[in-house]
Amino acid sequence: MSQPNGGTFDIVILGAGSGGYAAALRAAQFDLSVALIDKAELGGTCLHRGCIPTKALLHAAEIADQTRESEQFGVKADLVGIDMAGVNAYKDGVVSRLFKGLSGMLTHNKNITVVQGAGKLVSKDTVEVDGKRYTGRNIILATGSYSRSLPGLEVDGKRVLTSEHALKLDRVPQSAIVLGGGVIGVEFASVWKSFGADVTIVEALPRLVAAEDADISKQVERAFRKRKIDFKVGKPFEKVEHTDSGVRVTIAGGETLEAEVLLVAVGRGPTTANLGYEQQGITLDRGFVIVDERLRTGVGNIYAVGDIVPGLQLAHRGFQQGIFVAEEIAGKNPAVIDEAGIPRVTYSDPEVASVGITEAKAKEQYGDDKVSTYNYNLGGNGKSQILKTAGFIKLVRVNDGPVVGVHMVGARVGELVGEAQLITNWEAFPEEVAQLVHAHPTQNEALGEAFLALAGKPLHAHS
Repeated sequence: MSQPNGGTFDIVILGAGSGGYAAALRAAQFDLSVALIDKAELGGTCLHRGCIPTKALLHAAEIADQTRESEQFGVKADLVGIDMAGVNAYKDGVVSRLFKGLSGMLTHNKNITVVQGAGKLVSKDTVEVDGKRYTGRNIILATGSYSRSLPGLEVDGKRVLTSEHALKLDRVPQSAIVLGGGVIGVEFASVWKSFGADVTIVEALPRLVAAEDADISKQVERAFRKRKIDFKVGKPFEKVEHTDSGVRVTIAGGETLEAEVLLVAVGRGPTTANLGYEQQGITLDRGFVIVDERLRTGVGNIYAVGDIVPGLQLAHRGFQQGIFVAEEIAGKNPAVIDEAGIPRVTYSDPEVASVGITEAKAKEQYGDDKVSTYNYNLGGNGKSQILKTAGFIKLVRVNDGPVVGVHMVGARVGELVGEAQLITNWEAFPEEVAQLVHAHPTQNEALGEAFLALAGKPLHAHS
């Protein structure tokens, strides 16, 4: 239902992305009254400008590669070209169907009042939208994030793009420089290369996907070299100039690169400016809202969830935090979310999926001699051979203790992270996982084989 005239509610939520809408739906199940406020579309960045449309592009890119390489499977096919209008229609169709479903769920819920408009926190219990006041016994801040740029780097949406602009391109650029080798950067580099563009990634840190385990980074770099995706690591950006045909980028050391477009993929910043947060006494650190482990801001009954809270900026983290806060407000005393137990997936080719901590972090936490690792090569896995993918699964364990990290790279490994999450979150010992039966032939078996080896009883692997 929609009631744009203000009022008093059990919960007022500012932001209807993954964190905000999940909180609204969960609160409504407890029969709490909710005002859900957003200036844009329900579903936020993830649905409209992030996870969903980018993964649709990546799937189209996979189809392009499969067509191009079909002969190695005995199938004769020619890749005639990429019809970006057709690709965009497919992508927008996926978004539109999901948006329709979500909108229906929210607007037809008797406990949820959807308010469209720019909201501002004007007191410890009130959000104002277009002069109307929505008072909440509890407030949840869920205002999400925006694409960052760098000082002096002007984004014009034509030659210098953010991911939002890149998602709307009506053509495949002939050449692209991607500034940033994190998740967003490698995913777009992967798409554009599959679509036929020349791509170079520029990354200030010493490796691609630097937040992942070092071994994973090496495999991604090896695969990208094979795919002829160029990358310069340990090379901070210095400046960009416009040329007749595009852009010229200068990187550390004075080296220059030229391309048709520059994609700025240097991370996302919290959307918290000019929303009244600080005026109400909420603590911000570089724009992020500081909260305790129960996501309370320490001001009134105000909570914060999602990308505005320091930590992983992932839709499923915001989603889970939204559910957690709704249950907290309803008096259900939910268990605190373990940040290390949140799965992470990068949907490039090859895919990267991980949960738990890296080998380096484990050694730092438990001591060098208390940690052991095992790498299982996907070359020994039947389904991976069928898919013609290279990669591995790396397990990190505390000696005589549980597995604290599972790190995977290769085609479709994102689909394996569910079991990996159960293993790390339930602190399973290798011996316990080794007892489980994994279906054959699946890539899932590779997890089983890795755990057999780590438990000291390798079957197809060398321990």
